[in-house]
Amino acid sequence: MHALRISILFIFAFAFPLTQAQDAESEYVISRNSAPDPARFELTQVAAGFTRPLYVTHASDGSNRIFLVEQVGKVWILKNGLVQARPYLDIEELISPGALTQPFSEQGLLGLAFHPNYRHNGVFFVNYTDRLGSTVVARYQVDQSNPDFADANSGQILFQLSQPYANHNGGHIEFGPDGYLYIALGDGGAANDPLGAGQNRQLLLGSILRIDVDSAEPYAIPSDNPFVDEVNARGEIWAYGLRNVWRFSFDRLTGDMYMADVGQNRREEINYQAAGSVGGENYGWNVWEGSQVFAGGNAPNHVPPVFDYSHAFGCSVTGGVIYRGGAIPDLQAVYLFGDWCSGRVWGLWRDQALAWQSRELMKTDLPISSFGEDEAGEVYVIDYGGALYRFDPAGD
Repeated sequence: MHALRISILFIFAFAFPLTQAQDAESEYVISRNSAPDPARFELTQVAAGFTRPLYVTHASDGSNRIFLVEQVGKVWILKNGLVQARPYLDIEELISPGALTQPFSEQGLLGLAFHPNYRHNGVFFVNYTDRLGSTVVARYQVDQSNPDFADANSGQILFQLSQPYANHNGGHIEFGPDGYLYIALGDGGAANDPLGAGQNRQLLLGSILRIDVDSAEPYAIPSDNPFVDEVNARGEIWAYGLRNVWRFSFDRLTGDMYMADVGQNRREEINYQAAGSVGGENYGWNVWEGSQVFAGGNAPNHVPPVFDYSHAFGCSVTGGVIYRGGAIPDLQAVYLFGDWCSGRVWGLWRDQALAWQSRELMKTDLPISSFGEDEAGEVYVIDYGGALYRFDPAGD
């Protein structure tokens, strides 16, 4: 591969469950000896006409379908490059009215995650704010007669949390390599963290949660969650000190976790958690905003961001994914992310010494609402104005 250094990363079964494609010891590209070259790739529009699109993902079921989430309550399938005539799921009647009527809202249908065994059980999960503004995570089932449609009447609420304000709802959900469901919750909203949620482990707000959706109803708390035995902390919390994570992701090869946390008014940040972490990281909000002191005070076990940037370069970070596709070798092992306001796209990677490096890769005119992967690991960018783009080799 062009300009890549191959590093050996040993992942043992107790730290990272094995898949059919992995041996107990595997070789992954985790570092590079040079920056990716922006001249080698470009964005290609693959679909348009969506209403406030917010996320794109796949079901890992061998179908190669792409699922796109609209904030207004619909999920669409792109099949063989074409958007299907009817939505896969439509729950518009359940979500916050403001997401349908306001020019901009942080409410609505915000997240979608397919069960790791979706190919066989047809189960998936959504995260939305309901008509009262509360966060809801619900389980749904595919239609038994047609795999291109969900059973809209199969919804079962497994998690619900009242939100004190209409913003900072987080909303991302994703299954980790351990098979547990991770949920991003913002600090509750308003500004400056008036609830002190970021550093309060008695509140679920301002955290990443980790729950077991298979062992109990409505869910179980994994016994190895970091605060499960603490009296003054919620057992669901996996990591805390977060303001409003707008997309997190797991490297599909290593299991490393990347979190993009939207800042207050000065710094936007990317946080990193290595595979095999036992959880409990404190990412600092609101004592810290990115790499700078915000409110001050004490943030025990503070883990600083691996990258942050000032509002001279944007105003709201949009988290992305590590590129693991095959179409653009020069992007291998690069974390791709962007900014909602400036349209900038950056690459973040580790060099031979495993030190973090970054480069601005392109300046678009898009309000970037999300990044996502297809089943092959190719990466997509969502334009909140209604279009879906893919990273492609330049000139193709």
